Amino acid sequence: MINPRKEHLLIKFLSKEASALELDELEKWINNSENELILKDFVKVQYAITIGMNKSAPNKTRERLFNEIRKDKNAFRKRKILSVLKYAAVAVLFMGVGYFFQQSPFNIENQKNVVPAQEVVTLETKNGEVQELSNAGSYQMKDKDGNILGEQKGNKLVYHKTKDSKKLTYNVLKVPYGKRFDIFLSDGTHVFLNAGSSLKYPVNFPEGKLHRVFLEGEAYFDVVHDSTPFLVNAQELDIKVYGTKFNVTNYASDNDIDVVLVDGSVGLKTRNGASEDLVKLSPGFKGGFNKTNKKLSKEKVDTTIYTAWMDGKLIFNNTPFKYILKRLERQYNVVIINNNETLGEEAFNATFKTKKETLEQIFEYFKKIHDINYKVFNNKIIID
Repeated sequence: MINPRKEHLLIKFLSKEASALELDELEKWINNSENELILKDFVKVQYAITIGMNKSAPNKTRERLFNEIRKDKNAFRKRKILSVLKYAAVAVLFMGVGYFFQQSPFNIENQKNVVPAQEVVTLETKNGEVQELSNAGSYQMKDKDGNILGEQKGNKLVYHKTKDSKKLTYNVLKVPYGKRFDIFLSDGTHVFLNAGSSLKYPVNFPEGKLHRVFLEGEAYFDVVHDSTPFLVNAQELDIKVYGTKFNVTNYASDNDIDVVLVDGSVGLKTRNGASEDLVKLSPGFKGGFNKTNKKLSKEKVDTTIYTAWMDGKLIFNNTPFKYILKRLERQYNVVIINNNETLGEEAFNATFKTKKETLEQIFEYFKKIHDINYKVFNNKIIID
């Protein structure tokens, strides 16, 4: 039987919502010959899949999925709009939506409660070891000599400042959808990681050198005041800071990278841009990088809208419904399928307290106030 994590990745891939990191994970799983029978049974029993063709043979499924994933990964690297998958009929038909199936239907009644997929926060060390981290757990990170480099305290990772090392050693913290996690870097910088995010960072920062970290997803940075420059790499965008508070949104499936400055000063520059192209932000401003036209912009904003997630809130101000659904998917770790294209472009104003409100309550709000119909099947929500 396929585990929930791999089922979720397959759904996201076929819906063109998988990130580059998720494509890497899915490619490794599919490429493992031990998983071939599991994949075949999964496709045969639960899904009807067509990838650029009519009725592919079962023994070709694994090979074709693998090839399409490789294509999508190349598209990410080239920063093109994803347009790789071409569907001849229906791309993916979800288990439980019986009238979509090409073979015998499943007569499952509509549920009332959403069942989010359960995933865990992971820490990957330099030697490739992966440690699962629970919100209530504890864990010590040690070097080869047994010295403690840092430790987990509940939903926080705290690194200690150690003796200067000339060699950079990186760890990677991955936070799945539906989770949040905090990390204190060895220089004292506090990073709040939102759902569906990954941070690559040095275990220890060598004295006098640039402090560089790599972010995919969303994070709020509280960078310590230090004479050493601090830089956040968000794919094609570099964010240079000297001690400040700011929020970065850099999801692979989004068309823009946004930086919202709360306090201090930051400069934005594209990876290949000239130094004179640096865009400086003042508190209360948002800088944006458009992945399609490769242009930087800035505007005055209400920063609380962009940082509300840290207080367990989602605030939407004249926001298209399709973007609201993306945020809800990440926050609650569910799959939402909107079959109403017109509705996807309609703008809404709403505030949700995600720590207190369930996804069912949020969708009941949309149903009553905006006359939106939906059905629930396990961790999937289908909007008519």
